[in-house]
Amino acid sequence: MTFRLIGRLPKIGIRPVIDGRERGVRESLEEQTMNMARSAAKLIEENLRFPSGEKVECVIADRCIGGVAEAAMCADKFEREGVGVSLTVSPCWCYGTEVMDSNPSIPKAVWGFNGTERPGAVYLAAALAGYSQKGLPTFGIYGRDVQDADDTTIPEDVKEKILRFAKAGLAMAQMRGKSYLSLGSTSMGIAGSVVNPDFFQDYLGMRNESVDMTEFLRRMDEKIYDPEEFEKALAWVKANCPEGEDLNKPHNKRDRERYDWEWETVVKMALIARDLMVGNPRLKELGFGEESNGHNALLAGFQGQRQWTDYYPNGDFMEAILNSSFDWNGIRQAFVLATENDSLNGVAMLFGHLLTCTAQIFSDVRTFWSPEAVKRVTGKDLSGKAKDGIIHLINSGATCLDATGQQQSNGVGAMKPFWEISEEESKNCLDHTQWCAANHEYFRGGGFSSQFKTEAEMPVTMVRVNLVKGLGPVLQIAEGWTIDLPEDIHTVLDRRTDPTWPTTWFAPRLTGKGAFVDVYSVMAKWGANHGAISYGHIGADLITLASMLRIPVCMHNVAEDKIFRPSAWDAFGMDKEGSDYMACKNYGPAYGRS
Repeated sequence: MTFRLIGRLPKIGIRPVIDGRERGVRESLEEQTMNMARSAAKLIEENLRFPSGEKVECVIADRCIGGVAEAAMCADKFEREGVGVSLTVSPCWCYGTEVMDSNPSIPKAVWGFNGTERPGAVYLAAALAGYSQKGLPTFGIYGRDVQDADDTTIPEDVKEKILRFAKAGLAMAQMRGKSYLSLGSTSMGIAGSVVNPDFFQDYLGMRNESVDMTEFLRRMDEKIYDPEEFEKALAWVKANCPEGEDLNKPHNKRDRERYDWEWETVVKMALIARDLMVGNPRLKELGFGEESNGHNALLAGFQGQRQWTDYYPNGDFMEAILNSSFDWNGIRQAFVLATENDSLNGVAMLFGHLLTCTAQIFSDVRTFWSPEAVKRVTGKDLSGKAKDGIIHLINSGATCLDATGQQQSNGVGAMKPFWEISEEESKNCLDHTQWCAANHEYFRGGGFSSQFKTEAEMPVTMVRVNLVKGLGPVLQIAEGWTIDLPEDIHTVLDRRTDPTWPTTWFAPRLTGKGAFVDVYSVMAKWGANHGAISYGHIGADLITLASMLRIPVCMHNVAEDKIFRPSAWDAFGMDKEGSDYMACKNYGPAYGRS
């Protein structure tokens, strides 16, 4: 069963701009200019998809743009077609501000062809100067090597920048107008669950929706869920979600009847949370028209602790299964649901999901283990990428089952977009997961937590958004790898905390400077108790997206030559990170201040 959010998917508009002088000049450039637009569209459409699986669609202006009238024609078409990202291309001189895209609400880039026959580079520089002067930050794309005028190929360095810009721009466009849904309120005083509507509105273009957790009780009591799907889901859970060890003390253990009730409850919670996020037309057939609509939520968070979990089963199963790429209905797009209603970590998860189309890991950034400490408690040495120490990522709730490392790409463990996942891979993820009874001292209402170890060395990026009073949001990024620790080391370390929760061992890539001088510093400088972990080294994509949203990056280990921000950032000084802060402050949030 697939539920789509309300609103059409954004398209990428391609604007071929040209020297408007007719009687020889324009005519000689029409084909080359339009071919650039077609090549850019082909590159994007062949390489990018939305997280829902649909291919990205490009819209090319009906004619080359030689002046303001044709620019207006193009803008009108883009508005009708639902364009959310704009890429201008040209091989030649054009009339800078006359042909520019003046829409302030969508991200823009200009690709100027590096050729000697016509001054494409001169136009690119003039265009970027105009955009900067008008306060419309724009990305500049210019190939390193000179091409011949009839060369329709796109150099690799240009491809990389076009795709990075397009991915980030589409992520920004997909958030606009969607909702963050708070299922409950503030959890245990965690600052990230004090949801800030100004941040969502000003920086992400999103609205905030909220329902009290009693809505779960109402929907369970009044059977506001699909009873047929519930029976299907419960049978699937019994067949595919085996219980693990119950580590509760004897006086805290529950009988079978209670555990069976808890399973029924957490399955209903998963159905209800999904329906609250995106709606369910089946509910209207059952007489619940209002409830069938949902909240058009691209992202949600569940408070849980403590008011809910002191009384009812925890949200661990609901969060883990919704964040995964499969459930009783088969393989499907992962949802994004944050534990403890940590909206800021949820946003970091959303960034990763929109950029990679994969499921996301939500974890506590729990413990730094130095090589010396590991040696002391296990008698063993860390090796390989773990040799400088590791960070224990572990949390009771929202870690997706994709993180077991049982999916494969080119013969090694991976986390893949759902359309690339096989039935066998989803089964392997389930087979490597047990569901342990909750610690009843923590969770008096019971519930079940997924238990697994990430059993693959995968490239990943840990991300976090933090809010700082007087500054606003900042983004932290740490690229690194999951570590498949030998079982004898893992077991000893894991048993020192709650072994009924899923564990991912993480080794960040060190650079020898700043927060990345050693693993301890990464842990010590992480700005909150939670982190969002995405498959792949996507730090450069995140930096591009953050610049579009005007969120400065306070910590990262991305190579400098991969950093791609609007050209105006170069005007704010020679220090890339300092100029990022100054530019973000100067331009302000992407959607203005409330």
